Amino acid sequence: MDTEAQHTERDLPSTPQPGPERGSRSARFPALAGRLDGPWRKAAALGAVCLVFLLLLSHFVMQPFLIPSGSMEPTLKVGDRVLVNKLAYRFGSHPSRGDVVVFDGRGSFTDEPPEGNPVGRALRSAVASLGLRESEGNVYVKRVVGVGGDRIVCCDKGGRVRVNGTPVTEEYVHPEDTPSQVPFDIVVPDGTLFVLGDHRSHSSDSRDHLGSPGGGMVPVDHVVGRVDWIGWPFGRWSGVGGSGAFARVPAAGGAHG
Repeated sequence: MDTEAQHTERDLPSTPQPGPERGSRSARFPALAGRLDGPWRKAAALGAVCLVFLLLLSHFVMQPFLIPSGSMEPTLKVGDRVLVNKLAYRFGSHPSRGDVVVFDGRGSFTDEPPEGNPVGRALRSAVASLGLRESEGNVYVKRVVGVGGDRIVCCDKGGRVRVNGTPVTEEYVHPEDTPSQVPFDIVVPDGTLFVLGDHRSHSSDSRDHLGSPGGGMVPVDHVVGRVDWIGWPFGRWSGVGGSGAFARVPAAGGAHG
């Protein structure tokens, strides 16, 4: 009986059995393989999908930005995370007076920065695009005060900025500030913007770069998007709309005075 059983076993097709060195990772680490095949693997895949979705959303639609300074107080405070609408100016629309915008200041506010390590730059950009760190030093947030063709003069006898001959009461300016202690009389070139911070005494803006290359005027195509919401902290959740201060300002070319 034993002989017959052994003979029958020998007649079966033989299959090489993997040894300890040739086995799969699952065979060598059964506990780890079980975890990767279970909820951990699903969670990791879901996390990766969510991360890719957030990066795409941030790149093309709505990007969070961390406010690093008080130059836009009281509208925006240090530590606020704002949501920037990247579609605001994508379909034929242009920045308007009163809009709060985020823009790339290279060539208008700063010199072209060194390129640096491309991998590190990409990682920093990805982290900043999720609002987890402040953006690179060439990214600014300011309020549009003049668009292409506007003549802007500071200041009239009442201490107000005049745009195309019309005095503007800027209710958003920090209560401890005046519209500007720096006098200027400029015409904004077509395709550019004249921008100021709401906290004028704490803001480095177009006024400070009038004599620099680019004259402190921000090219419209350097605008990243319009600040539409304060998303964090929750206690400050609110919309950031434009301003009615410029409602009576005539179109460029209709200036007087």
